[in-house]
Amino acid sequence: MGTPMKRSSNSRRRNEKMRLFVTTFIGVVFGFFLGVTFPTISLSKLPLPTNLIPSIDLPDMEKSGLSTQALLNVLNSLKDRVGSSHKNKAAKIWVPSNPRGAERLPPGIVASESDLYTRRLWGLPSEDLIIKPRYLVTFTVGLKQKSNIDAAVKKFSENFTIMLFHYDGRTTEWDDLEWSARAIHVSTPKQTKWWYAKRFLHPDIVAPYDYIFIWDEDLGLENFNAEEETEERPGWCADPHLPPCAAFVEIMAPVFSREAWRCVWHMIQNDLVHGWGLDFALRRCVEPAHEKIGVVDAQWIVHQTVPSLGSQGKSENGKAPWEGVRERCRREWTMFQDRMATAEMAYYKAMGMDPPNSTTN
Repeated sequence: MGTPMKRSSNSRRRNEKMRLFVTTFIGVVFGFFLGVTFPTISLSKLPLPTNLIPSIDLPDMEKSGLSTQALLNVLNSLKDRVGSSHKNKAAKIWVPSNPRGAERLPPGIVASESDLYTRRLWGLPSEDLIIKPRYLVTFTVGLKQKSNIDAAVKKFSENFTIMLFHYDGRTTEWDDLEWSARAIHVSTPKQTKWWYAKRFLHPDIVAPYDYIFIWDEDLGLENFNAEEETEERPGWCADPHLPPCAAFVEIMAPVFSREAWRCVWHMIQNDLVHGWGLDFALRRCVEPAHEKIGVVDAQWIVHQTVPSLGSQGKSENGKAPWEGVRERCRREWTMFQDRMATAEMAYYKAMGMDPPNSTTN
């Protein structure tokens, strides 16, 4: 009777050793799996789901005896999970050359530029546009100049997108004009054309246009032909120091090429809304400036000098509204010059170079 007791005791001892071996082995494999998959995670804070590793029925293994094949099955299962994890990581899209913020998108779906073409709400998108205008003309307007703008807009063909910036907040009063329905209207009270241009004419938005006209509302265009204004003719500027090609144009009726506007847009300061001093800095955006910046004498216009923005000011300290606006203009001019000079000096200092003579004034 004593012998069966010894046999049972020996069997129990072997089972305990086997259980210890299995537990240790699974612990080592599981630890390796965690180390590969979560190399920086804190195990004390890791919630372990029950399905992370395959279930192993130890009592059944004890009854049938632990086989090498069973251990290999466990190891292969864990390896498959690790391999699947690495495959998922490799399948994620990351394209550093995409525009900032779009790195996770496949390049073929990225639309980095847009346009101001209006589209239908029905039909095929490919059939929306009968013509794609090549040029954009913007006017910053108030209702008092409605008749003048009406005459001006009629000088531009269907090859131009018309965009009105309404500084007085009145837009519906323009609806009776035939062309108003196809124009783009943007309204924010008491703002200037450079405030609008900085926020609504980003280079990636106006990229389809060869030229961008950013004009005041008080221009007489009786003798103006818009199509001829956009023609480039080399050889006009024999003397870089004399008009019409002196690397300078006044800011009330500038016309920018697509490439020049991309540079100028970045130079416009968010808080300097009047744009005073900007015309003296335009030459920084083209080379050679005396050949690229000039007055088109053949297409002359009249600046009627209507002080419309003065009425948009506010009376303070006993001064009329227009006086406050004019003071702001002069102050912005000085601020722009100072910022340009400071930025230029900082650049040359960072590059370890001596700055040339200042050209900001």
